[in-house]
Amino acid sequence: MANALKKTVTTLPAQLWQSLTWDRGKELSDHARFTIESGVKVFFADPRSPWQRGTNENTNGLLRQYFPKGIDLSRWSEQEVQAVARTLNNRPRKTLSWKTPAEALNDYLKSVA
Repeated sequence: MANALKKTVTTLPAQLWQSLTWDRGKELSDHARFTIESGVKVFFADPRSPWQRGTNENTNGLLRQYFPKGIDLSRWSEQEVQAVARTLNNRPRKTLSWKTPAEALNDYLKSVA
């Protein structure tokens, strides 16, 4: 997981990968190496405190429409996973004043340029 995450964050603008908040699952058990190799600081939500990662919890629910909880993601190709990401990143969200995540990201990047 740490290797895949490192590969992904380095494709993003540097402003977006200064820190990461994760839950306490085993997925990022190698967080110390990830931080050293990527420079991304990793923070963890408190146990049983999903409200500390509200947008993430909502996104997890949307992702489960495509990938049920507990399923092995290696069953899908990178292209299939990216297609789901594109679909969700182009879906308007109430929390973004009905902008899509892609639009909100673009607006943010323009504002910090």
